Amino acid sequence: MSSSVIDEQAVDALFLEELRDWLSDHLVGEFAAARGVGGIADDSRWELRLEWERLLARDRWLNISWPQEYGGRGGSIRHELLFHIEHARAGAPYWVGSQGRDLFGPTLMAFGTQAQKDRFIPPIVAAEEFWGQGFSEPGAGSDLASLRTSARLEGDRWIIDGQKIWMTFGDHADWLYVLCRTSKEGPQHRGISMLLVPRHQPGVEVRTIRNIAGGAEFCEVFFTGAETAADLVVGEVNQGWKIVMATLGNERGGTTVLPFLASFERQMDDLLEHLRSRRGDVDPVTLDRVVRSWQEYRVLRQHTDRVLGAVLEGRHPGPESSLVKLFWGTWHRDFGELLMEVLGQRALDEPDDPLVAEHRRVWLNSRAETIYGGTVEIQKNIIGERVLGLPR
Repeated sequence: MSSSVIDEQAVDALFLEELRDWLSDHLVGEFAAARGVGGIADDSRWELRLEWERLLARDRWLNISWPQEYGGRGGSIRHELLFHIEHARAGAPYWVGSQGRDLFGPTLMAFGTQAQKDRFIPPIVAAEEFWGQGFSEPGAGSDLASLRTSARLEGDRWIIDGQKIWMTFGDHADWLYVLCRTSKEGPQHRGISMLLVPRHQPGVEVRTIRNIAGGAEFCEVFFTGAETAADLVVGEVNQGWKIVMATLGNERGGTTVLPFLASFERQMDDLLEHLRSRRGDVDPVTLDRVVRSWQEYRVLRQHTDRVLGAVLEGRHPGPESSLVKLFWGTWHRDFGELLMEVLGQRALDEPDDPLVAEHRRVWLNSRAETIYGGTVEIQKNIIGERVLGLPR
């Protein structure tokens, strides 16, 4: 074994020791009682999670690989990933700034101007400003290239008109990163730009959407003559498609999936504990489904480890990240149905029982996971064309 490998392992060991000690000291009280609460698309316990996020930011645990001048530690991608793994494993509350921190922030670091980075990155890392993603529209969901929200340049201002939907945490956002059609010439995907738009202005109306499980993390947003500065374009005008693809790659793979996997692990453990408590009072067919579900979850973990391995090596996950999104959405949908089947009549007779309520919430929320973040059909197309090399 080379000395460089030994040195790397020693540095990792010191980093993990510091991180685990910090989590042990701070994951106490209300934070400990809220272990595992929240997620990248879950608005529960917002204020508590905000307090936890600001505690992490204070001690520079967030965006470890980002430069120190932006609030990071200037560390390695490896340590960034190790942090996410340990944070998820500890069951710590999931921060509320995921849209800015995990999706928009990396995009801005890669494609933004120096002035944009200096203005927006530090408040993201410090949990002082929050972002909403303006991509999907009522008629342009998975087919983003057909979007119709428009932006025209008038002097030193962009004027924006249109509608966006399914904006996660949009009602908490201070700024929105919005895909707009800035040209009607040429192929659809070549006339798109990403604009940074202040949310608090007369031309922006945000309406919350309550989902089937009672959550209100989604919003629809209406732009009516909304304005933003001419220089608040990420990348070149009309060349926003590659930036969109980079952002969606961040969303479908890498560290953003870790909190989901941590919650899936806890849900599986809860199911197994429930079955043990019934002391054999479960039919063999249901038990067989549980075993197969557990096996499929391990397959999901293997695919995720492969994507995370690419990140550790400094590579972008690429189209292979679609495998994770495909397995994740379909597996969890089926697992939610399995939870309700195991509960049986109890799901109707004891709706207020904590276990029943939690399993019902998982089941209802899982129905949308084959749609948001890229539908199952879109993921299959990406895998077929870009991973397997099949014709369109």
